[in-house]
Amino acid sequence: QVQLMESGGGLVQPGGSLRLSCVASGSFFSINAMGWYRQAPGKQRELVAVIARDGSSTYTDSMKGRFTISRDSAKNTVSLQMNSLKPEDTAVYYCNAVVRLVVTSGLDRYWGQGIQVTVSS
Repeated sequence: QVQLMESGGGLVQPGGSLRLSCVASGSFFSINAMGWYRQAPGKQRELVAVIARDGSSTYTDSMKGRFTISRDSAKNTVSLQMNSLKPEDTAVYYCNAVVRLVVTSGLDRYWGQGIQVTVSS
């Protein structure tokens, strides 16, 4: 089983910053990609940012310039630095990882439980 442990959410004022972190643990051979998605009330889950094993990253256009994704492969960790936060960034943020399993050698996708980010004055 693979588990993703998220931390760093909370309440922040508009224009403020938060840093989300996610640590992967369990039985896997390697992590191919890790990223963050979010889901606001009444909305579909959407991509925030993803970083691949080679360090290349992809962002949703509205996040570019404000959010930065990074990873520490040695610690199986991905982080999302969120700056200049806006009320519309309020959502539950979910960590996501694509891993290569030890037992089957196949690829599988895992999700964290989600953490609340609220941007409000």
